This record gives sequence, structure tokens and C-alpha cells, in this order.
Amino acid sequence: MNPELFQADLEAKPAALTDLAAWLDKERPPLPEGVRRVVFLGMGSSRYAAGVAALRLRARGFDAYAEYGSAAATFPAGPETLVVPISATGGSRETLDALARYVGGPSPVVALTNAPDSAITEGADAVIPMLAGEERGGVACRTFQHTLIHLLAMESELTGAGRDLPSLVRLAAEATSDLLERREQWLPLALDLLDGPSGVYAIAPAERMSSAEQSALMVREGPRRPADACESGDWSHVDVYLTKTLSYRALLFPGSAYDAQAMDWVRQRGSTVLTVGGHVEGERGSIRYAHDEDPDVALLTETLVAELVAAHWWRGA
Repeated sequence: MNPELFQADLEAKPAALTDLAAWLDKERPPLPEGVRRVVFLGMGSSRYAAGVAALRLRARGFDAYAEYGSAAATFPAGPETLVVPISATGGSRETLDALARYVGGPSPVVALTNAPDSAITEGADAVIPMLAGEERGGVACRTFQHTLIHLLAMESELTGAGRDLPSLVRLAAEATSDLLERREQWLPLALDLLDGPSGVYAIAPAERMSSAEQSALMVREGPRRPADACESGDWSHVDVYLTKTLSYRALLFPGSAYDAQAMDWVRQRGSTVLTVGGHVEGERGSIRYAHDEDPDVALLTETLVAELVAAHWWRGA
């Protein structure tokens, strides 16, 4: 892992997204017909992205689940159950172990990876390449973003619904470029508000929970600082207690019907909240970017704020 190369990986996001949009203009996910259930297998960032994808599919009437690759058991194999193992490197041990229960069985297997010749593709009926390029910094950042995009493509293919995905990806590229180009304007504020003795707490609505989870992971993985994630509505049941005793500093991704409920406690206890992509009453600061009113663009873009904060801290800049 290398902080300078991680920074370069982040700066390469817009170009990678533009290339992926061009690929999506011509390609569709190679999915079988007759699917009634989808089981995603993954760890870390892969599972974060899969959790959002599964929620979206359930909202459209599909049985869909994001499982830890390390789970001892999950749904049994069957011809109507699509199994989607996800691993950027293609070598996550837990995901490979879970996949072994399905390879050669009645369930179709479609692997999603950034390493098309890796172990995760062995025995798969089809492979979807992430096309994120090499992440030389050693941290899953572009692969996380591309995983979300490919899972949106799978949603569209399975349900026949959804938006023009190449156009969405191009909007995300513009949004990502906007944040990168203006970072000297907003990054000092983010660094100041989030730099406290008790870590960083990322909060997001269920529909974008991956943004909070990935943001917290970036703070832990690079600079090795304490960080955790919480769903916006659940916050008032599980994380509110921390505002009583800690120097509580939160990165909030607005959009939940329960933002105001959480912010009521934040205001009462004088905690610090930095919002990304919107405003809430009581925030200490807000970071806006191009197209941030679009929740799908936000899903694909907003983690860049925490990634750039983490890169700065990691480099000791």
C-alpha cells in the first residue's frame, strides 16, 4: 500500500469512468434467463456495494441478498438462483470458499472482478470485468466505484427498468472531476472539521449505505484512524449515545427521511457534522458538487470526499 499512488488512483477516476461509459454503450451483463433470486458473495468494499444492489433489487420484487463470503451457509443452489461472487483481485479467500459451494451445481455463476484471469473466474458461467485499471496504491477505490456501476447494470438487465446507465456514468465522471478540480476549496474545511480525537463517523441512508461504509473503511485502511459507519435512521438507536461523551465528528450523506431526527440530537449536544451533497440544519459545513441532487450520481461519487481526506492524512500532509 502506498499513499502517493493511492492519491494518483483517485485522480484517475474520471478517465476510468469515461472509458467504462463507452464500454457500457456497447455491452450488456451476460446474465441467464429465468432468474428469481440473486445471491451476491463478497467481503469488504465488494459486500458494501452488493448490499445496496440487493436492496434495489428487492424493491423491484426480486429475492436478493448480499452475503459475507465468510458466512458458513446461505441459500442452497438452484437453477433460478443467480450467484454473483465479487472480488476486485479475484482472490478473496472467503469469497472463493463460498463460491466453491456453487461451482458445478445448478446455479448459474457470474463473477465480477477486476482480474479476469483470477481464481474467482474458474468454473464461472460468465465473467464481468470491472475495467477499473490497476489500483497501484493497493486500496479498492476505483474498483468499488466500478462495482456499483456493474451492479446497476445487472439490476437494469434483470428488471428491465432503470435509467440510461452510460449517461449516468458520464454524469458521475463530471461530478468526480468537479470534486477533484475544486479540492483546494473544500478539502481544508473537511480536514478541519473531521480531525478529532475520537475518529470519524460516516452516516448515510439505507439506499446509499455503501457510501458510509466505504468512507469509514478509507479512514481506517490508509491513515489507520478509528472510523465507523451507521445508517441514518438507525443512528438514533445505536450511535446517538456517542455524542454524549465523545468529540463526535460525522460525515453525513443527506437524503434520509430521518436526517432531521439525528440532527436534533447533534444540535443538542454540540457535535460536528459535515454534509456532502446537500444541507441539513445544524451542519458545521457542507461540500457540494456537480449533479449532487441526483441520488444515483451521489451513490457513485460521494465517497471521494472521505477518500481524499484519508489520502491527505495518510501522506501526513
